[in-house]
Amino acid sequence: MASALYPKGKKKFLDKAIAMTTDDIQCAMVTASYTYSTAHEFWSSASANVVGTPTSLAGKSTTVEDATFDANDVTFNSVSGSQVTALILFYNTGVAGTSPLIAYIDSAASGLPVTPNGGNITVSWQATSPYIFKL
Repeated sequence: MASALYPKGKKKFLDKAIAMTTDDIQCAMVTASYTYSTAHEFWSSASANVVGTPTSLAGKSTTVEDATFDANDVTFNSVSGSQVTALILFYNTGVAGTSPLIAYIDSAASGLPVTPNGGNITVSWQATSPYIFKL
């Protein structure tokens, strides 16, 4: 599966239901047990497959000219568990059943897949691209 934006998340951009630079956008690591689906809308569709603790993104930015989204690299602390094969970005509303999924990422970050060993895992967004995703 290649990286993709969730269609229902894209609709939420159009409806102004997600503000990428001001809302609590989180990054989560998931196992191969999770299968991306265009039908998935909320974090509750994926949260059973999470490894570690989802982490809020910092340094978020967007560009108007290219319709891109970027953020600082993210570090997950003291991670153990199953092999991580992908990342999911979602808007954390505080409730899994109302937290919209935004992006499924398996190729825009270096170091995937990764097997946790109890240490920190830092996600470095792809160096060849100046953004995490583009609309």
